[in-house]
Amino acid sequence: MPLAYAGRVTVLIDAATWPRHGRMWCHLVSDASFHELHAFAASVGMPERAFHRDHYDVPAERRDDMLRAGAQAVTSRELVRRIVAAGLRRRHGVGAGR
Repeated sequence: MPLAYAGRVTVLIDAATWPRHGRMWCHLVSDASFHELHAFAASVGMPERAFHRDHYDVPAERRDDMLRAGAQAVTSRELVRRIVAAGLRRRHGVGAGR
């Protein structure tokens, strides 16, 4: 079980409603910075390969770990609204790297 993230958390996670590869997935984002998102993800053992443009894909079975570590549960709509408002939304084909 991961420990709580030591920083001030503005990391958000939606419900696991996204099917892919025979599993359900949710999205982990930050509405503060990519630096914060990557630091949080590293602290809970998320692999770098799980990062895509502006979010980490999190398997449903890891969602509770993210919440225990301090991620805030929000709806998918709220998650997108918050990263758009923060200027952190990266559309397909834009900024695929870290």
